[in-house]
Amino acid sequence: MKIEYHNLYTHFILITKNRFPYIDEKYRERIEKYITGVINNSDSRLYSIYANPEHIHFLVSRSPKLSEQLLATIVADSSLNFINDNKFSSSLFAWQDSASAFSVSKADVDKVCKYILNQPRHHTRVTFAHEYEELVKYYQKTLKWDMS
Repeated sequence: MKIEYHNLYTHFILITKNRFPYIDEKYRERIEKYITGVINNSDSRLYSIYANPEHIHFLVSRSPKLSEQLLATIVADSSLNFINDNKFSSSLFAWQDSASAFSVSKADVDKVCKYILNQPRHHTRVTFAHEYEELVKYYQKTLKWDMS
């Protein structure tokens, strides 16, 4: 059945292999623009994106035809090829084998966009390791497991 209307907001985080700072600031915008095109060509809409040296955040309203895993794979595979083909990294670029995808309510889209776009300032105060640990804790505490 075709889904005509949807609000499937997802905050993705992709991390570079071994958290190595592969993404150079001078190529950041080109990488972000490329990923924007990949997302748009996947019938999804990008709301915000920021490529840090060792990780990337992006918020999308994804197509109901795509799972989070499929969209993350499409973005990771195509951006890996783009970065390596254009030699945007001083060594062979690679992503971790896994990513994170957190659902976002429509009411929180603006807040998450501001958070993503504020990454440079945010990371002057908080390390990525601490940030990621806090995000996982926050989203995990919202899960209610039925163990009966």
